Amino acid sequence: MSDRRSAFLTASWVNVVSSLLKIVVEGALGIVFGSVALTADAVHSVADLLASGVVLVWGRASFAGADEDHPHGHERFEPLTALFVGAVLILLGVLLFRDAATTLLAGPEARYSVILLAGLVFALVDRGACYWYTVRVNREVNSTGLAALAADSRNDVWTTGAAMIGVLGMAAGVPILDPLAGGVVSLLVVHQGVEVARENLTYLLDAAPDEATRDRLRGVVRDHEGVYGVHDFTAFYRGDTIEVEFHAEVDGDMSLAAAHDLETDLRERVLAETDVSDVHVHLDPAGLDEWEEADEAVVAT
Repeated sequence: MSDRRSAFLTASWVNVVSSLLKIVVEGALGIVFGSVALTADAVHSVADLLASGVVLVWGRASFAGADEDHPHGHERFEPLTALFVGAVLILLGVLLFRDAATTLLAGPEARYSVILLAGLVFALVDRGACYWYTVRVNREVNSTGLAALAADSRNDVWTTGAAMIGVLGMAAGVPILDPLAGGVVSLLVVHQGVEVARENLTYLLDAAPDEATRDRLRGVVRDHEGVYGVHDFTAFYRGDTIEVEFHAEVDGDMSLAAAHDLETDLRERVLAETDVSDVHVHLDPAGLDEWEEADEAVVAT
């Protein structure tokens, strides 16, 4: 846990520094040369900086583990932070679109300079490297907060590319491309915010995983040689991990010790599956026929 927490904190700090560098470079150039596209991309990175800070402060709480006041741990902190990130992105995207539309109607006044292109190239390298590093770290950490930051860095590459089109338009004598690029950037920001928020709402609302995942987990139980049937099977997200509950129909004549061993084996098999954090098992004697009408009843033949 300490290694994962350390990697999480390092990756979060990398995102903070990366966003801050991009804000300083693009923001200064956008203001000096009047580029709406660069200014919009810099403001987008303000959201990135805020998101990185929130994930750094709140997200690390998810590594605290269970305690007396939080017996199920702190797993919901991470999707909560990611949901906050999504909401901020949506708000900033709407504001950026308004500014781009206002500039487009009033007429662009940006001045081209090769320094603008140099700033955008720096931003592309900065955020591309941050994306690569965050994804690599998150293969081991498996954090929804870092996943949201990685998605943010990836979309930064696209928004910076859109800003570059606007600057190249100025170089080609088509200055209207600058506010148009700013508008495209703002719409990409809104889209990103909606996707991040929608995914993490699923985690916070204890929603069930997709049908294929439920069937896979149910199959792990049903395929055990000591299980004759499965009913009352439930799988749901607790934070960004899955909790599983089920009743397994077993030989009613087995000893208490054998039943305990079977229950332990079933729990360990399901826990070994990807993203499963907890398993609750109830053993029932087979052949009672009291669950025949249950929709989820699965009886071995």
